[in-house]
Amino acid sequence: MDKLRHWFSRAWLVLMVAGVVILLDQWTKTWVRQTIPDYTAMAPIPALGEYFVFEHVHNYGAAFGMFQGQGNFFIIVAVVVVVGVLAYVRYLPTKDWFVRVLLGLMLGGAVGNVIDRINLGYVTDFVKMGIPGVYYWPNYNIADSAIVLGVIGLGIYVVIDDIRKSRRQKAAQAIERG
Repeated sequence: MDKLRHWFSRAWLVLMVAGVVILLDQWTKTWVRQTIPDYTAMAPIPALGEYFVFEHVHNYGAAFGMFQGQGNFFIIVAVVVVVGVLAYVRYLPTKDWFVRVLLGLMLGGAVGNVIDRINLGYVTDFVKMGIPGVYYWPNYNIADSAIVLGVIGLGIYVVIDDIRKSRRQKAAQAIERG
């Protein structure tokens, strides 16, 4: 019981952020499925016209539409990510709240897309941005955005943390040398 309490004291923020991501992701996907017919689009912000649209598509693959038809593989990958995040969080120092938020984004995104894969056999994507006739970024959703923000944020955090540690180490060496 004490181990569970200790784990939860370190995991609550990750779980809360993940829960918010899952709720927003599933709510927006349900709204899209109920409002926008498959493979059609609407402009949620008319002033942005075709630069930013909601286009309801089914993604049977991974990011950018790669690896189509490999849904079961991505469910397994998501389960590994979920278990990894939930196991790792107990080792984080309590001061690393920002890392917990980033892990929560990744966890919520992974679970949000797995819910679609299990219930529908595909992921509902709908955000489409780009320049008409030139290039459109592949459609995505809230879960995808959360995963990307979490991964990029964690990458930046690790680089900055390494730089800080290196500077502290050099400063300590300079002090030792006198």
